[in-house]
Amino acid sequence: MTLLEYRIFHTVTQQGSFARAAQILHLTPSAISHAVSSMEESCGFSLFVRGKGGVSLTRSGEALYPVIRQVLSADEALTQTVGELKGVQRGKVRIGAFNSVCVAWLPQLVAEYRVKYPGVEIEIDQGTYDDVIEWIKTGVVDLGFLSTESTRDLAVRPLYRDRLMCVAPRGFKTKTPGVIMPEEMRAETFVVQGDATDADVQAFLAKYRITVRATCRVVDDLSTIAMVESGFGICIMPSLTLERVHGDVETYAIEPMEYREFGIAVLNPQMMAPAVRQMAMFIESFARQKRREAQATNAGFDPENTF
Repeated sequence: MTLLEYRIFHTVTQQGSFARAAQILHLTPSAISHAVSSMEESCGFSLFVRGKGGVSLTRSGEALYPVIRQVLSADEALTQTVGELKGVQRGKVRIGAFNSVCVAWLPQLVAEYRVKYPGVEIEIDQGTYDDVIEWIKTGVVDLGFLSTESTRDLAVRPLYRDRLMCVAPRGFKTKTPGVIMPEEMRAETFVVQGDATDADVQAFLAKYRITVRATCRVVDDLSTIAMVESGFGICIMPSLTLERVHGDVETYAIEPMEYREFGIAVLNPQMMAPAVRQMAMFIESFARQKRREAQATNAGFDPENTF
């Protein structure tokens, strides 16, 4: 089997269609079909289930997909290394990130990176912590932003700690103005997100043995704030999220202070392509800049934010 066949297999898998894969790869549909048939003949089993609505992977195809992704990533790393030896800064970096990093960090980070390295193509996939973990493991992304509470068996390079805050409807009262303690939350109803998005909050609730009585279970930050604003309950959010998500709500500092710690993870640090390694270093530099900014404004700043 050839690298072109691997690329065709990968593109068909992503698009769920021979025709769309042909458009993206600038090949004819018959060429795509022939390449897939050739792969299936070489393997001795079917890779795709054909249907009226498109194609999907068979179980055997699903087993091959992460391995083929690794082969394509290795080929990209080889191409980038050769280019680096020639003095050419080219390549592609695929980044996975959760919502608040996508909103608060990546627009500025990517814009600054493109000014410095215009020859490097950047792709971004946004999802939950579980999505990013899966993408890293299967080679869909080269590196990903993750909370240290969510990573399980992936090693994360910690970059930033932002303070957890309590968000409540207007008129909410606490014992101390502007501050809420964990024991005050035990009698409240909550608006919560799924575990795949909310690992840090789940860890906080478990630490203080707060049993959640949830009136709403939502999947994103905007929905959470909207439900709190409408009086469905309170929620807990990292300060980075609250930089860009606003509503007619009140925000309370949690005492004692609690933080979300996040950073970047890769599948194999020793096998990073040059452009990926370069991006990882750039992200670390960007995070240092953000820590300095947070220290200067004291906005959600963790005094131990000195990685």
